[in-house]
Amino acid sequence: MEDAKEKSIHHTTVKICEDLKKSVSYMSLYENVQKLVVTPSVKPDDFKISLLKAMQENGLESELKNSIYRWVKSRKKEVSPHDPFFRKCQIHWDKRIHKSLNSMCSELGIHLAKLRTTNEKEEISNKWTELSNFEVDIHKYRPVYAPKDFLEVLLNLKGPLKDKNQGDHWEFSQIPLKVKNLAELRSFYLEVSRGDQILRANNSFTSTNSAVYEAERIALGEKILAKNYAPLAQEYMKKGCPRCLRAKIWSLLLGCEIRQHEVNHLETLKQHVLNYDLMIDKLIIKDINLTASNDDQYFVFEDVLHQVMLCFSRDSEILKNLPSQPAFMQVVVTGKQNSSENTVVFPPSGVIPFHGFTMYAAPFCYLYENPVELYFVFRAFYLRYWHRLHRVCANSQGVVSLCLQFEKLLQCYEPVLWNHFKKYKIPPLRVVIKWIMRAFSGHLPPEQLLTLWDLILAYDSLEIIPLLAVVIVIFRKDNLMKVTTLQNVEAVLADLSSIAVVPLLQMALMRE
Repeated sequence: MEDAKEKSIHHTTVKICEDLKKSVSYMSLYENVQKLVVTPSVKPDDFKISLLKAMQENGLESELKNSIYRWVKSRKKEVSPHDPFFRKCQIHWDKRIHKSLNSMCSELGIHLAKLRTTNEKEEISNKWTELSNFEVDIHKYRPVYAPKDFLEVLLNLKGPLKDKNQGDHWEFSQIPLKVKNLAELRSFYLEVSRGDQILRANNSFTSTNSAVYEAERIALGEKILAKNYAPLAQEYMKKGCPRCLRAKIWSLLLGCEIRQHEVNHLETLKQHVLNYDLMIDKLIIKDINLTASNDDQYFVFEDVLHQVMLCFSRDSEILKNLPSQPAFMQVVVTGKQNSSENTVVFPPSGVIPFHGFTMYAAPFCYLYENPVELYFVFRAFYLRYWHRLHRVCANSQGVVSLCLQFEKLLQCYEPVLWNHFKKYKIPPLRVVIKWIMRAFSGHLPPEQLLTLWDLILAYDSLEIIPLLAVVIVIFRKDNLMKVTTLQNVEAVLADLSSIAVVPLLQMALMRE
C-alpha cells in the first residue's frame, strides 16, 4: 500500500514538473533560483537546506507553492459515468449555434471572417480607447441565444436513466446527477452557516464595531499579501474581503501577475482585432449595447469592455485551456487565398457569446483600472468558473447541476411554494436561469455582487449561486403565493437592488 502511494506521489510530482516547465512563469522562477544559487546565502556543503531557506527568505518558495496550488485547481477533474451523454448533448448544441451563425451570415450577406481595410484598421486604432464611438451597423444582428433558449435545451435533456415512456418535464428531476442537500451545504460553507462575523458591504454592526472589524481585516489581509501565499488568501476570504484589498487578493488567488509576457500577449490580440473583422465582433458590440451600456452601474465602462471582449474572442489560449474543448468551426479568411494557412478557428477563443455574456467581465471594471490586469483576471475567472455556466456537462459545478440543486432545495424546504408553482405550471427556473447563467451579474448591485464572487473564490465553488437564488425566491414567498402567471412571478423577482447577500445566505444556512 505504501509503495503504491509513493509511486502515485512520484507520478504526480513528475507531472507537476512537466507542466510547470511549460508555464509562462517557469523561466522567471528558474532564472531567479539560478541567481539565488550563486549568492553567499546558499552554501555548497549544505546546499539543499540553505537553498530552501534562501528561497523562503526571497519569496521564491511561496511563488513555487502558488504555482502548484493553481496547477491543482486547474487539473481538478470529476469523472461521471454520464460524461459521454452530456458531451454528446453539448456537441449537438454547438452545431445548432454554428448553424444559426451561418444562417445569419447568409441572411445578411456577410462573411464569418475577413481582412479589414486600411481605413478600418486606422479608425479602430485611433478609437481604441473609445470604441463605443466606432461606427458599425449592428441593428440587423441578433444574439445567437439567450439564457431562456439554453434552458430549453437543458429541460429537453433526456437523461441516460430516464424512462422513455415518461411525459415531458418542466423540471430537472430526470437528470441523474448528485447535488448537495442543505446539511451538506451547511458543512461546506461552515463559516457562513455557523454565523461567523463576515465583513461585507453595509455591515449591520454598530459603526464603531464595524470600523474596528474592518481595520482588523485590512491589517490581516496586508500580512497575507506580504506572504504572497494563495491558499492562505483563500482561507482569509471566507470571513470577507475589504474593498481596498479585493483586487490584489483576487489576482493572487487566480495567479494573475502582470509581466511583459502578458502585456505582449494582449497587444498581439489587439493587432488581431485591427487586422481581422470577425462576424462575432458585431455580436459582442450588440451585447454590450444591450447590457452594460443600458445599465446605470456599468455604462461608464463600455469603452474598456469593447477592448476586453474583442480581445477575448481572439484568444486561442482560452480554447486550449478549457477542460472539455467545445466544438468549433474552421473558416477561410475572406480576402486571402483558400488554403490551410489561411484557415482559422472561428472564433479563436472557441466561445460563442450569448445574450448577457459581457456581464461576466463588467464587474471587474470596478476592481482594475489597468486593462491588461483586468483582462487576465477576467480570463482566469472565466477559465476556472464561468465557462461551466453555459456548457452542458455532468460536473457538479456545471449549470445542469446548479439548476438541479436549485430545484431540489426549493422542493425540499418550501414545498408549499413549489406546489404553487407546479399547480399553475410556472417553472421557477425560467425566472432564475438568467441569475444562474450570469452569476447574478447585472442583477445584484455591484458591491453585493462582488461579495458573492468573494465567496465563490473563497470556497472554490459555484454552488453558492443556486443557494442564493433559492433564498431570494423564499424571501419573496408571500408575494409569489399571490401570483399565478410567469409574467407576474418575473415582476415579483425583477428588482434585487435591496438584496443583502451575506445576511440572506446566513439566514438560509442557519435555518432549522
